[in-house]
Amino acid sequence: MTTTELELASKKSMQRRARFGSFVGTTIEWYDFYLYGTAAALVFPQLFFPSESALTGTLLALLTYAAGFVSRPLGGIIMGHFGDRVGRKAMLVTSLLIMGVATTLIGALPTHQAIGMGAPLLLLTLRIIQGIGLGGEWGGAVLVAVEHAPEEKRGLFGAWPQVGAPVGLLLANGVFTTLNFTLTEEAFMAWGWRVGFLSSAVLIVVGLVIRLKMEETPDFKKVQEHGKVARFPLVQVLRRQWRQVLLAIGIKISQVSLFYILTVFSLTYVSTSLGLPRYVALIGVLVASGVSLCTTLLSGWFSDEFGRRRVYLIGAVLSGVFAIPLFFMMDSGSAIIICAAIVIGMIFHDLMYGPQAAFMTELFEPEHRYTGASLGSQVASTISGGFSPVIAVLLLDMTGGKGWVIGLFIAALSAVTIAATFFSPETHRGNRNHTK
Repeated sequence: MTTTELELASKKSMQRRARFGSFVGTTIEWYDFYLYGTAAALVFPQLFFPSESALTGTLLALLTYAAGFVSRPLGGIIMGHFGDRVGRKAMLVTSLLIMGVATTLIGALPTHQAIGMGAPLLLLTLRIIQGIGLGGEWGGAVLVAVEHAPEEKRGLFGAWPQVGAPVGLLLANGVFTTLNFTLTEEAFMAWGWRVGFLSSAVLIVVGLVIRLKMEETPDFKKVQEHGKVARFPLVQVLRRQWRQVLLAIGIKISQVSLFYILTVFSLTYVSTSLGLPRYVALIGVLVASGVSLCTTLLSGWFSDEFGRRRVYLIGAVLSGVFAIPLFFMMDSGSAIIICAAIVIGMIFHDLMYGPQAAFMTELFEPEHRYTGASLGSQVASTISGGFSPVIAVLLLDMTGGKGWVIGLFIAALSAVTIAATFFSPETHRGNRNHTK
């Protein structure tokens, strides 16, 4: 082989490692994060927040779930700072360790019955630590994928770490569904719920082995070579690209809300409000997660072919239009129709989620890209992602169980995302012109 051929082969090998490493690591982190969400909807109200009112217990469990989102911007800022100064790879290893240790410890926690109020306080602390880990994970994972990619394939490469979310969700819900069918209710509540959390200890080792073999991204190496490493990335991004931060928040806000309504609140809604077996929504989320593996990658590829803004706008519009029919389908009480509603909602969601990594990271300059993309993403996740299930429960209680009101809430957030996407520049293949 010639020198050129060897260099090309080496470059392709590096790109494959970047895609695989970002995908596997992100899968593990999302598995850890979603496992908590599923447990918060199905298990934690009884074990950590016993109350005479089922609504109170559910709200308290979902508020600790939301706490993980409140701490995500902190993780994004801290790891964004060092990711823009030291490098992307080191922060990905750090975030994986933080998330994995916190998740494993949740599996070993004593319950309220054993130690009283200490149990929910410890649970809350570990959830906050989870949020810090995930807050730093997303920005680093998508940058490793996007910054290693050929310019014409950044949408597709960026979709690979995004696929980690549905795979992590598939694993988390798969664990709970399997345990639900194989254990008695008593065994499941006594120890079965711990299995998924304790399994994270094994996943940490797998993820570390893969991520330690990854290389630093070409974009960050250029920043170092040209002496452009930001001294205070957060200050610089807020001073120079504050508009892009606001646009990133708007772009993300309805996507993340819809996702957690579909994957977390639906579990509570179907089992509590509709009185159906909890496996109905679990199966719906499992099927939707499986479909999402394909639609997320496909949407990323679409954004390479047709532009980020165009694909994203289609997803935002369809999500907003479908928000109210989503709950009418759920209220049918039919397991098949409920599953179909969750799957359709997820497909529309994926039209935004697939291109999102490339779209949001390309808004920022390489020297403070980790900080900018992380800040926009994690602030949006805090505003709408963590509190959407809580808001949905409150809306349901205030309206006497009218699910379509929650649809109006989703549609309102979709309008914000439509506006932010419309006013964002098209970053497709380096084109930063604002074409309407």
